[in-house]
Amino acid sequence: MDAALFGAALALAPGVGRVRYRELLDRHLRHEAAFAEAVAEWERGLLLDAARALSSSARAVGASAVAYGSPDYPSRLRELSDPPPLLFVRGAREWMETGPAVAIVGTRAATGYGERVTREIAGQLARAGALVISGLARGIDAAAHRGALESGGRTAAVLGTGIDIAYPAAHRSLHAEIGARGLLLTEQPPGEKASGGSFPERNRIIAALADLVIVVEAPVKSGALITASRALELGRMVAAVPGPIDSPQSAGSNELLRDGAQCIASAADALALVGLTAPPRAPSREVDGPDRVVWDALGRGALDLDTLASTTALPAREVLAAVTRLELRGAVECALTGEIRRR
Repeated sequence: MDAALFGAALALAPGVGRVRYRELLDRHLRHEAAFAEAVAEWERGLLLDAARALSSSARAVGASAVAYGSPDYPSRLRELSDPPPLLFVRGAREWMETGPAVAIVGTRAATGYGERVTREIAGQLARAGALVISGLARGIDAAAHRGALESGGRTAAVLGTGIDIAYPAAHRSLHAEIGARGLLLTEQPPGEKASGGSFPERNRIIAALADLVIVVEAPVKSGALITASRALELGRMVAAVPGPIDSPQSAGSNELLRDGAQCIASAADALALVGLTAPPRAPSREVDGPDRVVWDALGRGALDLDTLASTTALPAREVLAAVTRLELRGAVECALTGEIRRR
């Protein structure tokens, strides 16, 4: 019998939680030996049957189960004191071991500012080669995933549900797109619905997988701050995007900055923290009309929207539409200060 089967059976054994599982594997190194110590002989057959059923259910939804102690278990999760005994994965598993990884997390009740800067930062990180990690929640999480996908880059969603469950339900299409083009992972078995406790537990996985955790718009009591706290415990870098001092959504993230977190004042700051630079992009020769006028105006330096409209003599709505199209092409960037500049 293979190690994966014994690993799954051990994870299902009564009284074997995350910490106990790690202790057993660290001592025995082999799943079969750990299983033999922890499980009475009369119970082993039942647990092995249950493990086979679990593996089958994972395969049925396009996922695979990876046990702690296996060679293909993510190395960064081994640093946790309570690593997931089993990790269910769908997609490009090797991404967890290659290149810099940046988690972007924040409030579900994001403002337009928060979502806009999140998409900008995530897009630039993904274009530069970073893996963008978040939790598929509403608000900042969704903006981070979408920013990475729109740039054609890599993103991973760590779920608080079974790998086949989109939560919230409104994110079914985003869940499906990440499953097809990116990476989904969770410690919850297939079919497991959302529960209050599973989301704080998920946050430790996000923190462990990342080199850098960026918090955007987190209230004082926020799951994003739990992620930041776990990241600090693991020796990861933590950064935050500043927000208005009278905004409840930014109260927690601003406190992180007060207490010493790195400040993200532009997407370039995020890139620098993980040793990346933005790849140069320019619009194709087919760009014309308002887009070309705006592009040419930005050749003289960064401008805010009002100055750009005045310089180009275009209506503000046309300038904004042109900037959006150029941003999606990767030709310009919108700084957190409101300035627009060529990349």
